[in-house]
Amino acid sequence: MAKPKLLIIWHSRTGASEAMARAAYDGAMKAIQNHEPNKAEVEVEILAAENVVPANILSATAYIFVCPENLSSMSGMMKEMFDRCYYPVLGQAEGRAYATMIAAGSDGEGAERQIDRIATGWRLRRVTDSLIVNLQAQSPEQILAPKALSITQFNKCSDTGNAMAEGIALGIF
Repeated sequence: MAKPKLLIIWHSRTGASEAMARAAYDGAMKAIQNHEPNKAEVEVEILAAENVVPANILSATAYIFVCPENLSSMSGMMKEMFDRCYYPVLGQAEGRAYATMIAAGSDGEGAERQIDRIATGWRLRRVTDSLIVNLQAQSPEQILAPKALSITQFNKCSDTGNAMAEGIALGIF
């Protein structure tokens, strides 16, 4: 039997979402390194959205979807991943756990709503509050500039990855 797997799918243009995904991966790996004998072994995979195929999604137990909010929507590449994978996965992922992490210049809620609607169609189960990292980029120059996370933002993303891996390892989801 395959190990339970956390799949972190990300898209980033300026580095913020990728940094968030990698922080979640680091947190998940810390949970695995602290593995106790009564917990299941968990695999963690991190993939850029453009490389995700339906088989990746179907092989996972739980997901973290990470992307920027662009013009009140999820990024185009994340949407394209869902477009490619939606119907091949439909009816085969019910009940699996998911979380979202959004890099936003203001509120991030539009991207979160879009992902939640797709997850509802797949009958996924949200297991954590959405994490929206507000980078307060408002001018064209700020929006297009490379981004880095603060220590606090990094830690919040890491905590999400840790909690997801722990939940899988404990059989909670």
